[in-house]
Amino acid sequence: MNISQAAKTTGLTAKTIRYYESRKLISPAARLANGYRDYNQSHIRELSFVHHARELGFTLEECADLLELYRNKERKSSDVKALAQQKMTDIENKIAQLQTIRESLKELVSCCQGDDQPACPILEKLAG
Repeated sequence: MNISQAAKTTGLTAKTIRYYESRKLISPAARLANGYRDYNQSHIRELSFVHHARELGFTLEECADLLELYRNKERKSSDVKALAQQKMTDIENKIAQLQTIRESLKELVSCCQGDDQPACPILEKLAG
């Protein structure tokens, strides 16, 4: 299938597919006589895999690690679980950071009258 069909099937854009291929995240597609890429079912599975992993917050490097495990039939599920657990820990830490930021912003917003006057405690607190 050509790149536009692969994009439609996987929910990715053609640009993203070319990018993943250039980063060697997926194996390069064969070229037809007309020079167009020809994606097979293996490519589609890997592209869908990366798409889902990215939706879960995995970086491209982490996706490469996961794909390596996916392709390795001798893999240990404990290795896969360890990567997923590390991602979950990273996300939990990010959530805690975002909650702290939200509370700080709430405090700043509550200090400001939000009127037509130039004085603004938000700007004052940000300045120092």
